[in-house]
Amino acid sequence: MRKSVLIILAVVLCGCGNKYQYIPKDIEAVEVEIVRFDSAQLAVRPDSVRQDIEQLYTDYEEFMPIFVEGILGLPTEDTAYFCEMYADFLTDTLLGFAQTNAKVQSMFSNVDSLQDALNEGFSRLHYLYPDWVIPTVYLFVSGFNSSVVYYDNMLGVGVDMYLGSDYPYYNQVVYDYQKSTMEKEYVVRDLMSMYLAYNIAYNSKYNRLLEQMIFRGKQLFLLSHLLPDAPAWQVIGYTPEQWAWCEHYEQAIWNRIMEKRDLFKTESRILNSYMNEGPFTAEVTQDSPGRLGLWVGWQIVKSYMHHNQEITILDLINEGDAQKILEQSFYKP
Repeated sequence: MRKSVLIILAVVLCGCGNKYQYIPKDIEAVEVEIVRFDSAQLAVRPDSVRQDIEQLYTDYEEFMPIFVEGILGLPTEDTAYFCEMYADFLTDTLLGFAQTNAKVQSMFSNVDSLQDALNEGFSRLHYLYPDWVIPTVYLFVSGFNSSVVYYDNMLGVGVDMYLGSDYPYYNQVVYDYQKSTMEKEYVVRDLMSMYLAYNIAYNSKYNRLLEQMIFRGKQLFLLSHLLPDAPAWQVIGYTPEQWAWCEHYEQAIWNRIMEKRDLFKTESRILNSYMNEGPFTAEVTQDSPGRLGLWVGWQIVKSYMHHNQEITILDLINEGDAQKILEQSFYKP
């Protein structure tokens, strides 16, 4: 497979057919509460850190311990140590924290578009799962520690991890291949993907590559219909070029998987290569994007839904027989 492919990019919309086929356009609206913890934490004054931190514990009693211990990895009982560390966080210029904090305040001063997108996504999810609790979304600055987190119906996003793929201080904390999704446009996708990951249980009795691919493919199919206006490459977390590469080599990718009989393997090395984040999918080719198992799984699921029009999204999610989905998808690129 050659990497140098002439690619003419069109806008690739996720899903197939009518984007409102499974979830109507006119549905009951829900509103997601967004908590601007980021604004409060950046309002802490370097000369009165202890006092301001204590106020944060008072104002954000539920979230503050999660932020300190779960996100920053610091002990909640050692307040003096945390205050010392936080003072450095507010003023440091070597690691770029001070510059990053200023950038966050500029880029996320207005979150109206984020609010609208979350409202739409969770309204559509609420239509399918009316008994699920709508989470509260906390914005925070993580010190380059975390992008999205989920604790007890609290979704959190480290907005300092979405300042643009060319943000210079990312060079110190992430690999080059990870930068492409560190854009503001991926925030809603990442939040909803995290929520689905925690709330949709793995329901297959086997743990072969096939089951992993179909399980993640079902999640992506659902996500694409929760975010009907998002392009497909954004839903899966690719660049437009990576998506186009997959489409161009779809047949070759599938042939490689079948030739190596990887579909029915259970070894961790195989599963990790196809399913986990990385610069490429080693089992296929170093020219490929990472996580090809997710992409192929999504294509199989889309083909399955196309050939079985009577199946609803809930039917799909509840179907635990990956072999059945593969066979009835008639997937053959």
